[in-house]
Amino acid sequence: MLTKHEQILQHILDLDVGSKISVRQIAKDLTVSEGTAYRAIKEAENQGIVSTIERVGTIRIERQAKSNIEKLTFAEVVNIVEGQVLGGRAGLHKTLHKFVIGAMKLEAMMRYVDAGSLLIVGNRVNAHELGLKAGSAILVTGGFDTEEEVKRLADDLELPVISTSYDTFTVATMINKAIHDRLIKKDIVLASDILIPIDETHYLYQHDKVQRWHELNQQTMHSRYPVVDQGNRVTGVVTSKDIIGVPVTMQVEKVMTRAPLTVTEKTSVAACAHMMIWEGIELLPVIGTSHKLIGILTRQDVLKAMQMMQKQPQVGATFDDLITTELKEQKVDNEISYFCRITPQMTNHLGTVSYGVLMTIVTETARKALRKIKKGDLVVENVTFYYIKPVQIDSDIELIPRVLEVSRKFGKVDVEIHHDGKIVGKAMMMAQLLDHRS
Repeated sequence: MLTKHEQILQHILDLDVGSKISVRQIAKDLTVSEGTAYRAIKEAENQGIVSTIERVGTIRIERQAKSNIEKLTFAEVVNIVEGQVLGGRAGLHKTLHKFVIGAMKLEAMMRYVDAGSLLIVGNRVNAHELGLKAGSAILVTGGFDTEEEVKRLADDLELPVISTSYDTFTVATMINKAIHDRLIKKDIVLASDILIPIDETHYLYQHDKVQRWHELNQQTMHSRYPVVDQGNRVTGVVTSKDIIGVPVTMQVEKVMTRAPLTVTEKTSVAACAHMMIWEGIELLPVIGTSHKLIGILTRQDVLKAMQMMQKQPQVGATFDDLITTELKEQKVDNEISYFCRITPQMTNHLGTVSYGVLMTIVTETARKALRKIKKGDLVVENVTFYYIKPVQIDSDIELIPRVLEVSRKFGKVDVEIHHDGKIVGKAMMMAQLLDHRS
């Protein structure tokens, strides 16, 4: 039996892409309160199946596969550039494949414009019209309007014409940043990327007898199973430890571990790995809306994914990537140290190195030192930092890591920071080691 929240989400999924959605209409159609309808629409927005645009409303959009996450819909462009839709609202759900800056003669410009493009141009009405006829949406910069004839054409072709107060350069920068941010997200492996879906795994119901656990154990050779109620909501986990010495006629509900740790589809694999290692668990149920089971993660699959992530090239560079690329390794008399120049981007308003940047550099130095001793990934547990002297812009600093202790699961590293032969900082990092052979 679906809850009202789930009924609304299913109703939204069943709508045609491009359909307009309103809280009041959904509340009326499904006989629910407006508050319930509003919460469900917000959940649909989080799931990427609707988009809300100021002065236009909420529309049903196509959920994008992760492989196409860097592509934007025209509805998202409206929000990015704080734009106003002048015409072609019915096409806001469509995806743009490239954007073209119209800073050239009309004939030359049109060679680059085709279906699925977004033509970014000022108040050049001829360009607006020709762009629409070529299958391109139009983004008018500088806060300009367009002719009524162009708006009617946009409505007929279902191609948006958007107006923004920003100039062309700023708009291009804003869109580029949005795409870059998506590329970084694309590189982050989530639980949804590696989970074993519910129809390919096994689980128990609360009312099942312990005998059912034995049957599944014989069939699959696994010993851990999530437990769900009649509504498929996760209520517990059963392992071999829970059923030792228990009669086979006893209900699973009486022996299961209640309120187990769970993750959602959007939980990163790194967070899942940390949770599994820290808590010493082998299985994590993955839940969707209303705490319903949608799949499971195994420790083996999580650690294998972590290993694969290390081998993948980084497409979208994060701040950490930009900072740590400055680290250069040097080996003298069997002692390894790292050098880094403090660039203007690494400093605060006083012209000295930012605390956050220095912490990132120290953490990466300690990571490199640990990886030379033990392969695999790690999760930082804590860092004790002593900031002794300020480090000025354009300074060259040397970081000397010393691994103090390494066990099967933990590592401890001391890092000294030197400038001009003097210690300017010192740190101690404790990390949890993720052994991919576990």
